[in-house]
Amino acid sequence: MGLLSDPHCRRALSRLVLRLNTPLCALSYVAGLGWFLALAFQPLAPRTYMSENAMGSTMVEEQFLFGERALSYAREFAGHKKKAGGMPVAWLEKTMWTLGLEVHRQPFSRTLPFPDELRERYMVKGTNVYGILRAPRAASTEALVLSVPCSEGPHNNQAVGLMLALASYFRGQIYWAKDIIFLVNEHDLLGMEAWLEAYHDVNLTEIRSSGTLGRAGAIQAAISLELSSDVVTSFDVAVEGLNGQLPNLDLLNLFHAFCQKNGLLCTIQGKLPRSDWDSLPAFAHSLQTLLLMVLAQASGQPRGDHGLFLRYRIEAITLRGINSFRQYKTLEGMFRKLNNLLERLHQSYFFYLLPSLSRFVSIGVYMPAFGFLILVLILKALDLWMKLSKSETGGAERLWDSDHTGGEESRPGLLALVPPLVICHAAGLALYYLPVLGQHVATQHFPVSESEAVVLTVIAIYVAGMALPHNTHRVLAGGGSDRGWMTLKLLALLYLALQLGCLALLNFSLGFLLAATMVPTAAAVQPNGPKVLLAALLVLATPAATLLLGIFLQRELVEAPAAAGEGWQLFLAALAQGLLQHHLYGSFLCPLLALGTYPCWLLLWNVLCWK
Repeated sequence: MGLLSDPHCRRALSRLVLRLNTPLCALSYVAGLGWFLALAFQPLAPRTYMSENAMGSTMVEEQFLFGERALSYAREFAGHKKKAGGMPVAWLEKTMWTLGLEVHRQPFSRTLPFPDELRERYMVKGTNVYGILRAPRAASTEALVLSVPCSEGPHNNQAVGLMLALASYFRGQIYWAKDIIFLVNEHDLLGMEAWLEAYHDVNLTEIRSSGTLGRAGAIQAAISLELSSDVVTSFDVAVEGLNGQLPNLDLLNLFHAFCQKNGLLCTIQGKLPRSDWDSLPAFAHSLQTLLLMVLAQASGQPRGDHGLFLRYRIEAITLRGINSFRQYKTLEGMFRKLNNLLERLHQSYFFYLLPSLSRFVSIGVYMPAFGFLILVLILKALDLWMKLSKSETGGAERLWDSDHTGGEESRPGLLALVPPLVICHAAGLALYYLPVLGQHVATQHFPVSESEAVVLTVIAIYVAGMALPHNTHRVLAGGGSDRGWMTLKLLALLYLALQLGCLALLNFSLGFLLAATMVPTAAAVQPNGPKVLLAALLVLATPAATLLLGIFLQRELVEAPAAAGEGWQLFLAALAQGLLQHHLYGSFLCPLLALGTYPCWLLLWNVLCWK
């Protein structure tokens, strides 16, 4: 502080920042990317460990031997499901009642904002069925949930059979201190959202449900189960929830510990962990897993039914069995350890990245990578502010030519910023509201379906934003000066830094990806210089281009590269699903990009088109 109070030191520091601004920005950006890539190295990714004392040991003698019964239930469920043409509600209620559970059903319906062509539905009606096993040793104050989505076709019939077999076994045990809810939800996420809203007596969306809803205690943890066949060779765990939320790391550690105890292969992002962490192939493998998690979290879409539990502060994961009949004891062990919890999971991390199931990167380690990227915006904004300050004090280096005094020139300069700000945010409002509101008008005038009309309207408004009148400042006195575009760029840089900084606290992956693509172009853009090159870079840095790049990168990482045509179709589907996720479940990705990031990008386009 003493150095900054000295005017000579401040003057020397300002000269240093002005002279070395570009090298410092480049160094900071490279350091941010380098730090992120280094997160897959062993020293920055320590081994996971159990923080919750109640779950610190896997010394549980699992005795579940109902594997054949699970297969029998699965076959019986599949037969009734095929006969009913959907979820066999009556059979499920009868079976759960026979097992001694307290059975409830919940009919629900939801009209989508526009048809979901991916699943060919518009008006969705369904029924959730669940049974409650009351704890014999405690009052109904706490509960655990085992949920199974009832999917179309033969998928996941084995999971329903396993759930019923577990319910039959759990019913005969006397050590339960928490209620256990066995839930079969229809229509995947829609059914889960309807059940959670009714259970907690809230109305976050427009889902309508009816029926008397039976309640257990406050839900402490939940596991969603999906099985693809009768013989499972490994379990893949999904952790990413709505808006990038993650469950407490201890729940993941518990799953990994029981998989190791029972000799069951377990994966994350479809990748098996490697033991040779010191080799270059192991580093590449860990980096692939890390990037897949970053891309999945940045999408903001839940990767399973567990993702909706997280918004209610309920720790949950989704387990996907890939081709174990003999390893069903893993679920018994997990529920018995969760039964020992004295309080909610809170001692381990809620913000982390996973290069493998056995190693993690905490928030204190990965945040500096984002900080280096944001530092580029701060340095460039500081450079512009110093130049503007010099010009105001009438220094030797004047940055614009004018016959007026500095005080008289500042007023038109600030006034010239009003039209760009209004136009850019108006374009953002149009991008957010018009696609869904104008879908019927579009279908009346063009031969397209409602979902196609919504997606094409989004693209049209997005592209039209670049053709808006970005030269309104020229009609104002002094509006076309260097001072005008520098002030606008200073405002845009600070606006972008504030947005990305707040976003990284909620969803680091999304904030980092946007920063990695937008920061270098935002720092370099100006009305002088190679305008065509800068325009091309600015178009490539748009959030839509980031989404398209992320799609191709994800397909490369899963070793299923997409051709240009397939990538474009995936891009259009991602736009439609993003809008549906926002209207159905409250995903903030759509309003964030439309009302925040897109107007900020248009401000940078204004800077480029200033002259």
